[in-house]
Amino acid sequence: SAAAFAPAKQVARSTAVQAFEEELGAQAPLGFFDPLGLVADGNEANFERLRFVEIKHGRIAMLAVVGYLIEEAGVRLPGAISLDGTQFSDVPAGFGALSAIPGAGLFQLFAFIGFLEIFVMKDITGGEFVGDFR
Repeated sequence: SAAAFAPAKQVARSTAVQAFEEELGAQAPLGFFDPLGLVADGNEANFERLRFVEIKHGRIAMLAVVGYLIEEAGVRLPGAISLDGTQFSDVPAGFGALSAIPGAGLFQLFAFIGFLEIFVMKDITGGEFVGDFR
């Protein structure tokens, strides 16, 4: 009979966590996309923390691109970067700067970034939205 050649009915199964299907960013055709299963348990606090970190690091990446473009355009701070007379204009752009900046300068740079990460860029509890750094 012809029924033997008809496609078998398949039950639609979803492995996605249904708890986050209505969140901002979940859209067709994928819906909520979590390929690594980071919030597979449906933990709302973990989901909010990951969203907060994604927004914060996205903002930092945008600032890094702007800084790179400004430096590549030739804009440099006036004066010396260290006491040995190395000028800001002597420091190359991009990753080449890491070898040109003295060790104490790199320490200051990373200490400042750590300070911002720990004390300044904190999410406000009960803010208007995730990533509210006011």
